[in-house]
Amino acid sequence: MRLTMLLAMLVASIAVSSSQASDNEFNDYLKTLKSEAIEKGYDVQFIDSAFSDITFRPTAVKSDKNQPEKKITLDDYIVSRVPDWKAEQAVQKYLSNKVLLDEIGRKYGVQPRFIVALWGNESNFGKIQGSYSILSALASLAYEGRREALFKKNFFAALTILSEKHAQVDNFKGSWAGAMGQTQFMPVSFLTYAEDYDGDGKKDIWGTKADVFASIANYLASEGWDDTGTWGRQVRLTKPVTISGLAKANMRPLSFWQDQGVRRFDGSDLPNVDIKASLIMPDGENGRVYLVYNNFHTLMKWNRSTYFGVSVGYLSERIKRGY
Repeated sequence: MRLTMLLAMLVASIAVSSSQASDNEFNDYLKTLKSEAIEKGYDVQFIDSAFSDITFRPTAVKSDKNQPEKKITLDDYIVSRVPDWKAEQAVQKYLSNKVLLDEIGRKYGVQPRFIVALWGNESNFGKIQGSYSILSALASLAYEGRREALFKKNFFAALTILSEKHAQVDNFKGSWAGAMGQTQFMPVSFLTYAEDYDGDGKKDIWGTKADVFASIANYLASEGWDDTGTWGRQVRLTKPVTISGLAKANMRPLSFWQDQGVRRFDGSDLPNVDIKASLIMPDGENGRVYLVYNNFHTLMKWNRSTYFGVSVGYLSERIKRGY
């Protein structure tokens, strides 16, 4: 019994020592970040204030290392990502914000239904924005080192956001990976695409709908969105195809896909229009099959998951149909 207690105390002592060593290493890493920030020209007083509450967040590192490995189907993903209640809410949000959405849609050349679909997919219409300290999460992930360059770049971008007073340190919250606000932009994306649509001097993607909608629209427009077209359509195969895949090199006219035996989901012929599309089969030939257009490739720049892109397109269709 005494031996067991001694072993337990030894293990606990080792754990404490390891934790202290880890804390010391992280604090040393913070000092290098702080020096770099000052070298980059940030005000010393601002840096002292911004760094004062940064702590190591092991849960952020754990989340980054332990991405879900379980394979789910696109059907499962759509059911979980776009349940009926979310589609119903999306229509309500679309209608209640229609005047503002239409105005922004015209200015940026993006159909409002896609703005709402991305808003709903990313933050459940602003309800889920994350509770992690952005600076602590990004500093922890940079310190971990697996993707240090990426997270350091976003860490300094986050400092710029704060220095420009778009947000305050005490409520600068987001996901474990550093994604922020109702748009879930990473800090680098914020600096590139976020908009101050209401003209109050702040690009408020956390609480101002006008800025949220305009920022989403600006991202899509900047990355090649075409509001004269849509994202794609679910189709069916009547015979094996010779070419498929999302790569732009695989984009072919709809007439080509018609000749390949691709049909609308209801079995009728494809539209006789001059549009190029890629044929994608996220779960293989036995799963859902889609012809996707250039706008889908733009959605892939937002998030490289074909499942995510299809879920956004699917929700936009539900909004278009009025749920």
